[in-house]
Parts: sequence; C-alpha cells; structure tokens
Amino acid sequence: MDFSELVSELGKGLTHFSAGNAVMIAAGFVLIALAVIKEYEPVLLLPIGFGCILVNIPLTGMTEHNGLFSVLYDAGISTELFPLLIFVGVGAMIDFSPLLSQPRMVLLGAAGQFGIFGTLILATLLGFPLNEAASIGVIGAIDGPTSIYVATKLAPELLAPIAVAAYSYMSLVPIIQPPVMKLLTTREERLIRMEYAPRPVSRRALVLFPIVVTLVIGLLVPEATPLISMLMLGNLLRESQVVERLNLSAQNEIINIATLFLGITIGSTMTADSFLNLDTIQILILGLLAFALDTAAGLLFGKLMARMSGGAINPLIGAAGISAFPMAGRLAAKMAQDEDFENFILMHAMGANTAGQLGSVMAGGVLLALVTGIL
Repeated sequence: MDFSELVSELGKGLTHFSAGNAVMIAAGFVLIALAVIKEYEPVLLLPIGFGCILVNIPLTGMTEHNGLFSVLYDAGISTELFPLLIFVGVGAMIDFSPLLSQPRMVLLGAAGQFGIFGTLILATLLGFPLNEAASIGVIGAIDGPTSIYVATKLAPELLAPIAVAAYSYMSLVPIIQPPVMKLLTTREERLIRMEYAPRPVSRRALVLFPIVVTLVIGLLVPEATPLISMLMLGNLLRESQVVERLNLSAQNEIINIATLFLGITIGSTMTADSFLNLDTIQILILGLLAFALDTAAGLLFGKLMARMSGGAINPLIGAAGISAFPMAGRLAAKMAQDEDFENFILMHAMGANTAGQLGSVMAGGVLLALVTGIL
C-alpha cells in the first residue's frame, strides 16, 4: 500500500461524514453537557449522549450484524431485558408504605395518566397510526422503561425519539412542572398544610402488597405483567428483609449496569436518518404536551380533592401522580416549602408518586392490550 492509498484509507471516515452526522454529534454533545454541567439525570443522559456520538461516526461497524450496538440492541432492547432489569432496581428502591397508609392517593396516580390517552387521540388526528400514537402517548408518564417497553412492542421504528424524549423530559421535571403547578394553583392552595398521621403498615402487608398487585394486574391486564412483576419483585426483595444482598444488588449493580447499557444502546439508535425528520419533531412536541397534560390532570384532580376535603389536601401533590420517581414527589414538596418553609407534604407527595409509578405501568399495559386487540 503506497502513501496515497494509506491516506485515503485513514481518511475514509471523513468522506462518508455528512451534515446529518454533524448535527447528531452536536445533539450528543448537548445531552452530555446537560448531564455534566447541569447535572440533569446524568446517569441517563451521559451514556445516551455518548452513544449518539459513536453511532454517527461513519464506518465503525458497530451497528452492523454482530457489531457492539447490534448485539446490545438484540440482547437488551428487542427482548425488553434492559427495561425489565431496571424495573427490578426501581422496585427495590420504592417504599410503598406512604401509599398503603393513604390509599386515596391511588386516585391521583390514576389522574396523572390522563395525558397519555389525550395525546394518543391528538397523535391519531395528526396522522400517526394507532400503534405509533399509543407509543407517543406513553411518553407523558415520564417513565423511560415503560416508554421503551411499549415502543419496542408497538412502534420499534420510533424507539429513538420516544426514548430520548421520555428520558430527557424526566431529567427536566424541575423545569417543566413548576410553571404548570403555579398556573393551575393559587398561593392559598399551595399553602395548605396536610397533617401526616399515617396508619401503621404491618410488615405482613408490605410483603403481601407486591404479590397481590402482581396477581391482580396480571389477571386484569396480562400485557402489563412483565413490567409490574419485575417492579414488584424488586419491592419484594426490599420488604422481605431476608435477602439484603439481592436487595442491595438490585438497587446498585443490576440497575446501574442495565441503565448504562440501555442508555448507550438508545443513543446508538439516534442516527441522522432515523432522527432528523418531521416525525421526530412532532414526537418531541407531543411528548412534552403529554407530560404537561398529565401534570395538569393530576393538579386539577388534586384541586377537586382539596375542595371535597374542605381544604385538607394540598393540590400540589396531584403533580406527583406521574411516574417520575422520586423527582416529582420531591418537587411537589419543594414547591410547598417555597411558599411556607414549615409546610411538609413530602410523604403525601410520595404516596401520589408511587401510585403514579403503578398507574403508568397499568396504562402501558392497557394500551398494549387495546392496540394489539384492534390491530
């Protein structure tokens, strides 16, 4: 090989480099900057951003058959393995006692799923097929694993923008939700103090809860069983108090490894061809709308509960009825404390937040059942 051939061989990546690649690499840098500089969900955005950069370097062979990204996609996304492993870790982190001591919070978790179905209707009106519209609507739950699980089954061709939207909006909860919360509540409502006198929850109830939930949801919505069962398995590890090694592994090694490989694999789907189009822009906008609608529905239902309870419920906890755990619950509590530093509604908000986690999984299962039944 002479010198000119060597130069040509070394620079062949540049000859295949396009403007689209440059735009997507810039997008990867933006995601990494949000993770490093702003610290917006760095565990998610950092590997997604790096995967986006890698996949837009031409001729690496990483997306070809038996390439790194191809293997990770087939092993963890096509099989839904990564989202399910993440749910084991999430379940191990969740304490359902605030919900069990305040069962009425289930209503806020249900109200927080309204945006999913509202956005589904809007997406169909914009021309998206039903399977794609359902996948887009689930973004509103702000539940990355559920969004990926539903999109993989119903619209795998839209996986990249749906996953990026779900995880990006999850990281932007502290920015997106407060304007909606202030718009739909008055200062007097945000000042409402809630007495926290929780009913005692026995260890037996905490252990039985994940088993009963799995059975009930599995029988009512079989399509949701894979997600809810892994979430409840993680919670059973936590509440049984007899497998602390497994519990700690689920909360740390398992969820961390699954999140790392999920993030970089999702980033690897962000190619210029699949991402730079009108559908992606519409998906990002519709996903943001779904998030706003879910937040608004929760707040409005919270206002209704406040009125029916004679002012005993702070409507802010309604905004926590989405699946972004524990960010949404903490944010609702912070918004109340911004108005009155001695106003503590965290446990109430966490009750609504854990209900929202269950609600999003059920909503995803309902969509899978309805869409697959129709199609």
